Amino acid sequence: MKTIYKKLLFLVLLLPFSILAQNTLSGTVLDKISGQPIPGVNVNVQGSTNGVSTDFDGKFQLLNAKKGNKVVFSYIGYKNTVITYDAQKSVTVSLEEDANLLSEVVIQVGYGTVTKKDATGSVSQIGAKDFNKGQNVTPESLISGRISGVTVIGGGAPGAKADIRIRGGSSLSASNEPLIVLDGLPLSNTVPSGSTSILSTIDPNDIESFTVLKDASAAAIYGSRAANGVIVITTKKGTKGRVKVSFSSQTGVSTVANTVDVLSADQFRTFVNEKGSAAQKALLGTSSTNWQDEIFHTALTSTNNISASGALFNKIPVRLSVGNVVNPGILKNTSFERTTTSLSLNPVLLDNHLKIDISGNLSFGKNRFQDEGAVIGSAIGFDPTQAVYEANSRYGGYYEWLDPTGNLPLLPARNPVARLNQDERSATSTRKWGNVRLDYKLHFFEDLRAVVEAGIDRFDSSGSTEVSTQSALGFQPKAFTDSGYVNLGNYSTYTDALQNKNLNAYFNYTKEVGKFNVDATAGYNYQLFQKERYQSGETIQPNPNEDVITDPDINLQSYFGRLNLGYDSRYLLTLNYRRDGTSRFSEANRWGNFAGAAFAWNLSDEAFLKDNETLSNLKLRVGYGTTGQQDISAQYDYLRRVTLGTINSQYIFGNTIYSTARPEGYNESIKWEELTEKNVGLDYGFFNDRITGSINYFDKKSTDLLADIAVPDGANLRNQGFFNVGSVRTKGVEFSIESDIVKNDNLTWNVAFNTTFIDQKISNLGITVPGFQGYLSGDNIAGGSGNKIQINSVGFAPNSFLVYEQLYDANKRPIQGAYVDRNQDGKIDVEDRYRYHKPAPDYTFGLFSTLQYKKFDFTMNWRASLGNYIFDNVSSNLGYSDAGLRRQTDLSNISSDYYNTGFNFEDNGTQRYLSNYFVKDASFIKLDNVTVGYTFDKTLLKAVSLRFTAGIQNVLILTKYNGLDPERFNGIDNNVYPRARTFLFGVNANF
Repeated sequence: MKTIYKKLLFLVLLLPFSILAQNTLSGTVLDKISGQPIPGVNVNVQGSTNGVSTDFDGKFQLLNAKKGNKVVFSYIGYKNTVITYDAQKSVTVSLEEDANLLSEVVIQVGYGTVTKKDATGSVSQIGAKDFNKGQNVTPESLISGRISGVTVIGGGAPGAKADIRIRGGSSLSASNEPLIVLDGLPLSNTVPSGSTSILSTIDPNDIESFTVLKDASAAAIYGSRAANGVIVITTKKGTKGRVKVSFSSQTGVSTVANTVDVLSADQFRTFVNEKGSAAQKALLGTSSTNWQDEIFHTALTSTNNISASGALFNKIPVRLSVGNVVNPGILKNTSFERTTTSLSLNPVLLDNHLKIDISGNLSFGKNRFQDEGAVIGSAIGFDPTQAVYEANSRYGGYYEWLDPTGNLPLLPARNPVARLNQDERSATSTRKWGNVRLDYKLHFFEDLRAVVEAGIDRFDSSGSTEVSTQSALGFQPKAFTDSGYVNLGNYSTYTDALQNKNLNAYFNYTKEVGKFNVDATAGYNYQLFQKERYQSGETIQPNPNEDVITDPDINLQSYFGRLNLGYDSRYLLTLNYRRDGTSRFSEANRWGNFAGAAFAWNLSDEAFLKDNETLSNLKLRVGYGTTGQQDISAQYDYLRRVTLGTINSQYIFGNTIYSTARPEGYNESIKWEELTEKNVGLDYGFFNDRITGSINYFDKKSTDLLADIAVPDGANLRNQGFFNVGSVRTKGVEFSIESDIVKNDNLTWNVAFNTTFIDQKISNLGITVPGFQGYLSGDNIAGGSGNKIQINSVGFAPNSFLVYEQLYDANKRPIQGAYVDRNQDGKIDVEDRYRYHKPAPDYTFGLFSTLQYKKFDFTMNWRASLGNYIFDNVSSNLGYSDAGLRRQTDLSNISSDYYNTGFNFEDNGTQRYLSNYFVKDASFIKLDNVTVGYTFDKTLLKAVSLRFTAGIQNVLILTKYNGLDPERFNGIDNNVYPRARTFLFGVNANF
C-alpha cells in the first residue's frame, strides 16, 4: 500500500513538470543563406501576448504553447515565417531576407523616427555591425571613413579629440562642430579643462547606431545648432527574453610608427665641424642620443566591457553595461583612463500606450598630459651629442645648457626627458548624464502621442600642474632686488564644472486615410548651459593667487514643428520649421527663424518600374532648408561692460588701495549667422538590393558670418572681436555604394565605398577697400614672432596659405632669399605674398570590406584624401644651418630638409619662414585597420560563444609628404603627437 501511495505521490509531483515540458517549444533561428544564428528575432504566438526573442546564438524557449498555435518568427529585413505548434519539442527555422522589408529600417531623426524608405532628406545611418573594427577608444573612430560627406580626423594623444566635419563645415570663427544628440539629449560642444572631448566619456561598446543628418532640410528641425549637421547617437537597449551577457576584452601594443627626420649625432657633428665656429665646435658632446627615442616608448592598452540585457520581471527590458579602458600614450607619462557604467530601462505600460525610456550614465576619467608641443619640439631640436643625464647636475641629474656663469640661459631648449619627468600634469573627471522620455499614446485619441523628454549632463573635472623644484623650468630670475636665478617651482590647480539641462515637450499626430499618410509634430525645447571654474596657482613661496571664474549662463529656447505627408508610399513631402532664441544676442536680434522642405519620389514603386528585376529601388530627393549659428566663444558680446581690475592693477594712495575698472569692447548689432542649403539626391538599389547606394549634390551658403576679426584703430574699445561679415559658399557631390559581392552558405564578401568632392570658397567679407587682402587666420607658426601662414580672402578657400613664391635654380633647388616679385614694384615685401593651396582636401574616399568564410572573418578599412596641403613648419623652422648655430653658447639640431635646400640664414626677417616651398602636397592613402577573427559557436564551451580577433591599427600610409604625418586638421605640421601603430588581440564571449 505504501509503495502504491509513493508512486501516486511521485506522479502528482511530476505532473506539472510533464505539462510544462509538453508546452515548451525550443529552437534555433538561422539566416537562410549564411546559416548563421540571428539574435533578437521575435517569436510570438499569433493573436496572443505570449512571445520571446532569440538570444545571441539564435536560440529561444517559448513557454505555454498550445497545440494548434500559430508561431510567428519576425525580424527587420526578413520575411515572416509561420509554423504550427504540434507538440514538437524543438524546431530550426531559417529566415529569408526581404528586400522590401529592408527599406523599413528605422532611422532616428529630430524628435522622432522615419523609415528608410520614407526619408526625404540626406540622412545616413550606420549600425554596430558596420562599425570600424580595431582599437576604438573613443566613439568617433567607429565611423571614420564610413559615411560620405563626413570626415573624422583624430589625434595621436591618448583619448584625443577627433575633429568631425559634415560637408566641410560652414563658418569661419564660429563653431564648425556638428550637433551631437545622445539618446535624445543634445550635448554641449564645450568640455571642462582636463577632459579631451565630449565623446571621450562614452564607451563605444555601448553604441547601437550613428545617424547623420547632413542637409539643412533634414537638420532644420534642430535649428540653431544644426548649421554644421547633426549626429544622432543611439545606445544599446534591453531586450525581451532571457538574460544575455556579453564580454569583450582587447589588448593593444602601441608602437611609434614614424618620427621627425632630423640629423643623427654623427651627421650633426659633421655639420657643426663644417659650419660652426670654434666656440660652437667646443660645445659638441661625446654621446649619441636619439632624443625622440628617449621620449617615446611602446605602450600596452587594455579595453574591457561587460554587459547584461534582458527583461526584468519578464516585462521591463533592461541593459546594464560596465566598461574600462587604460590607454597609455606612446609619449611617456601621458595616458587616458576611463571607467563607464550605463543603465537603460525601457518599459511599456498601460496596454502599450505608455513607453518609457530611461538612460543613465556615469563616467570616471583620469588623464595625464604633457606640454606636448614643447616636449616633442625639444626632442626634435635638442643637441644629439649630449647625454640625457649629467653627474652632479643640480637639475635633478639631467643635462641642461648653462651660461658661462653656471646659470640657466633663457633661450636654449630644455632637456626633453627632464621636461617629461619633472613636469606633472594630471586631471580627473566625473560625468553624469541621462535622459528620461515619456511617450504616451492617448487612450481616447490613439492617433495622438504626447512626448516629454528631460535630460541633464553634468561634467566635472579637477586637475593640477606641478613643476619640480629641481626642474630647469622652475628657475626664474630673482625679482627686482637680487641678480641671478632662484628655483620657485610651481604648483597650480583648477576645478571646472559644466552643466547642460534639456527639456523637450511635443505632440505627434499620425493618421492614415486611404493612400494618404499624415505625420505631424509640434513642440518646445529649452536648454541651459552653465560653467564655473575655480583655479589657484602658487609657487613654493607663500604667494597664493586664487580666482573664481563663472561664465554667464547660455540659454536657448525654441519652438519647432514638422509635417510629413505621404501618398501611396510614392510621393513624400516633409516641412520643418523652428524658431530659436539665444541669450548670446540682444533682444532685437535674439530670435531666428529656420525652415526646411524636402520632397521624395519613390520611382521604383511606380507601375513602369515596380516589376523591374534589375532595379529594385530608386528614389529621387530634393531638399531646401535654413539653419542657424550662434555658438561663439563670446557669451554676451552685445552688452556694454566694465571689468574690475585684479590685484595686479590696483593703485595705492596713502594708506588706501583703489581698484581699477575698464570698459570692454562690444558689438550691439551681433546677430545670427545663417545657412541655406539645397540638396538633390538619388537612392538606388539593384538586384533585390544586392547593390545599394546614393548620390547627392549639395550647395550651401553661409551668410552674416560670425568672424573674430581685427578692428580698425579707434573703431571700438578693443582691437579684435566678433562681427557679422561676409559669406561662404560650399558645393559638393557625395557618392556611396555597397554590395554583397558574394553571398552563399559558406562565403560572404561585402564591400562598401564612398567618396566626396567639396569646393568651398569665401564669397564676401564685407570690406571692399582697395588693397584689402583678407583676415589672417589659423594658428601662429614656429619661427619669428606671431607669424601666421593662413588667411581668409574673398574668392579663396578658408584658411588658404599666404606665402611668398619661391624661386628655384636649374637643378630645381630653392634659391636662398629669392622670391617672385609678383606685383613687379622692384622689391619683395608683404604685398608679394599670395594665396597658395589650402589644408582641406578636394576629395575624400572610404573603403570598407568584410570577408567571411565559414567561421573565419577578415575586415579592413581604407581612407584616402586628395588635394589637401600641409605647411611643413618643422622644416621651415629648423631646415637651415643657423637654426642649429644660433648662438655661441648652445647648439640645436636641424631638420634633414637642410640637405635639400642648403639654406644657411634667416633672410629678410620672416620671408624664409613664409616660403611656398614649405607648403607640400599631403594627399594620402591610409590602411587604417586590418582585423582577422575566428568564431567558436559553443564548440569550446557549451554555454559560451567565443570569437578571437587579431589585427593592426594604422597599418600603412602611402603619400608623397615626407614629414611626420600628412593628416593634420589645421594644415600645420609642427611638434605633432604622432599616431601610434597598434597590434591588437581580442576576445568576445556571449553567454
